[in-house]
Amino acid sequence: MELVAQQVESSIATARSYEAERKRAEALAELDRAKTTFFSNVSHEFRTPLTLMLGPAEDALSDRDEPLLPNQQQRIEVIQRNGLRLLKLVNTLLDFSRIESDRISAVYEPTDLATLTAELASVFRSAIERAKLRLVVDCPPLHEPIYVDREMWEKIVLNLISNAFKFTFTGTITVRLHLVGNHVELAVQDTGIGIPAVEMGHLFERFYRVKGAQGRTFEGSGIGLSLVQELVKLHSGTVEVSSVEGEGSCFHVLIPTGCAHLPAERIGATRTLASTATGASPYVEEALRWLPQENESTQAITRQEERETPFAPTYAHTSSSASSRILLVDDNADMRGYLKRLLTQRWQVETAANGAIALDMIQQQLPDLVLTDVMMPEVDGFQLLKTLRADPITQSIPIILLSARAGEEATVEGLEAGADDYLIKPFSARELVARVETQLQMSQLRQELSANRFKNEFLMTVTHELQSPLASILGWARFLQTKSLDPDTTARALATIERNATIEAKLIKNLLDVASILSGKLRLKSQIVDLASLVRNVTTAFQEAAEAKNIQLVETISNQVPSNVFADGDRLKQVITNLLENAIKFTPEGGQVTVQLDCFDSDIQLTISDTGSGIRPDFLPFAFDRFTQAEVPSRHTPGGVGIGLAIARHIIELHHGTIEVASEGEGQGATLIVRLPLTRAAQIKSDPQARE
Repeated sequence: MELVAQQVESSIATARSYEAERKRAEALAELDRAKTTFFSNVSHEFRTPLTLMLGPAEDALSDRDEPLLPNQQQRIEVIQRNGLRLLKLVNTLLDFSRIESDRISAVYEPTDLATLTAELASVFRSAIERAKLRLVVDCPPLHEPIYVDREMWEKIVLNLISNAFKFTFTGTITVRLHLVGNHVELAVQDTGIGIPAVEMGHLFERFYRVKGAQGRTFEGSGIGLSLVQELVKLHSGTVEVSSVEGEGSCFHVLIPTGCAHLPAERIGATRTLASTATGASPYVEEALRWLPQENESTQAITRQEERETPFAPTYAHTSSSASSRILLVDDNADMRGYLKRLLTQRWQVETAANGAIALDMIQQQLPDLVLTDVMMPEVDGFQLLKTLRADPITQSIPIILLSARAGEEATVEGLEAGADDYLIKPFSARELVARVETQLQMSQLRQELSANRFKNEFLMTVTHELQSPLASILGWARFLQTKSLDPDTTARALATIERNATIEAKLIKNLLDVASILSGKLRLKSQIVDLASLVRNVTTAFQEAAEAKNIQLVETISNQVPSNVFADGDRLKQVITNLLENAIKFTPEGGQVTVQLDCFDSDIQLTISDTGSGIRPDFLPFAFDRFTQAEVPSRHTPGGVGIGLAIARHIIELHHGTIEVASEGEGQGATLIVRLPLTRAAQIKSDPQARE
């Protein structure tokens, strides 16, 4: 009885499980039907207002009796281009809804497929050649007509060529159509970025986009290839892709010849549903907008050349008397054009097609504000924001993010990432201008407050620090004028005057450097430098000062350090001198100072350590701040204005390097580590070809 009861119980549980699964499947099917109906209805509803937008726009552009003024014509052209783009997207969604509801009305007709394919491919020729690519069309005549739905075949070809163009930057795009047995094969091959092997299995999934792919734009819905697959299936065909990452991809479409594989009632039938064909124009217009404008193209080439040529960046603000300078970053050419026309009425505006180009431009000249889109190729808005906030030189630049992602969560994410403001598309022109104006005013106010604080600190510090050496200079000078001194006393007086005058000169130079840093005008004059020799020379110059305090000065330089480094030798000498001077100053008699220069895989490292008074742990985070000094025992009272390390940090950061300090505490000594990145310039040897 127990066994029978267990069997009955198991059977009932299985039945209930099947029933639950059946209900779940029905619910999902109902949800899918509702989704399909929704997409179908929405797509239809979108097409009506789009028609009423595109029709009058086309009429206005073609009106010869009352032609538009140039500015108005430009605005209407933007409306028309983006209206066609939206219509293409809506038609794609409508195609999907029809396919899912099995309401697609294909009309298969015998077609000269070679001629049709060649014509569709040739429409892209101007855009492809403008991008400095080659288009090869290899579609020889076929010995028989091929039964296809012409509108569907048009979408297959245009989507594949558009996709190839989007991800190909150099080389060739090839379109081939050939008979292969009892099939006809369409192959669209490119020499683009290729597809990672892990992504291949997801390529034809709906709304799927390859993560991190470098394309001409980040725009796209991720449904083009999925639609291609569905349309090929309606022809009883297959679509496959082969690819090598970094070398290119090839999409192969195979459809059978003849018509036995097609529904007989759809051969030569009348089309019953509204056409969703848009022609090639929207595809080509969209592709052309992926290309930079003439001035942007030159700019992008210049930035790329600078990336490949070793250089030291120079940061400089525009003059305060000039109007504010805004850097606009967006990969959509129409959006860049619209926003630039809007903002140039009040400010200077420069544009960049992505975050990578923007970073190069910012290295040349700091903008007063950055207005950037979020979704972009290469470096997106969040990556640009993170990079600018991580750099002390650019961390105070106001940044406004533009995004199509609406909702409180997206806004909070942008603000938490460090953006000063977050503007959701679509936005009004008045709102954008008001927000830009607000951020510029707030930035100017912050700069004025900072300048006032610096002015007070500057005056107090200069007054105090200049008094002591100046008193010695004036005292000895007056003494020499009024007294007849013996030669030894006279020599001592002159030496004291010279020493204090040197202190004054160094202090003034440091203060001028700080002023240049705050104004963004400190520039590097980089050239090929023998860093090892530079370190040896500076160390040798301090041997006498070290011996005077009975300090052992130890120098160790690795043979792996490149003999030719692209850097500002005078500024690096200033840094090393400052660090060595501090080390000797804070090291008591009988101590040791070590100078070590090493070369690693990615950087050159200079380490200066001492057995001196050390630094309290709570002061370490502020060691490189302006006008700050650690408290040390009275016998090591340093004097100075507390700007030497601040200047050193700024100079090293201009070289894209880092500087850090470590100490176990008071009396435990200190270690300063400078790291300079190894670049192509750092590895230049005497070989002229390598130098070129």
